[in-house]
Amino acid sequence: MTESTVTWLTQEAHDRLQAELEHLSGPARTEIAERIAAARDEGDLKENGGYHAAREEQAKNEARIRELTEKLRHVQISTPADDGVVEAGMVVTALVAGDEMTFLLGSREIAGTTDLDVYSPTSPLGAAIDGHRIGEKVAYTAPNGREIPVEITKATPFAG
Repeated sequence: MTESTVTWLTQEAHDRLQAELEHLSGPARTEIAERIAAARDEGDLKENGGYHAAREEQAKNEARIRELTEKLRHVQISTPADDGVVEAGMVVTALVAGDEMTFLLGSREIAGTTDLDVYSPTSPLGAAIDGHRIGEKVAYTAPNGREIPVEITKATPFAG
């Protein structure tokens, strides 16, 4: 498993995703199947809006189940070392294009559990700073092609 496939989560976020997966795999899946069966019993499927809506919802539900299963298969629940190296699970303060920003480097699934902005380690900013130390200067290319300078000023483990 490569480091890019590992998803860092807080215990709270992990528990929330696990509960969502259990709901989607059990009661939600059953409910959607029942709605599809009921709509199928109405007859002509070509013009049956309820049937098509339920099938679309089923596809979205199954996609989310696959996403959660994969994410939870490669999850890391831990507190990173307080060694000044930027990695998933760290609260980072940096000068980005001259403006100070403080954010959490981690999965977007954590966003619901914190007031901090969350940047993925695979985002342009996250990838640029991942593995670098306090005091280092790096840059990343913005979607508009502009080179954005970044200076890491602080990196501490996320405490929740």
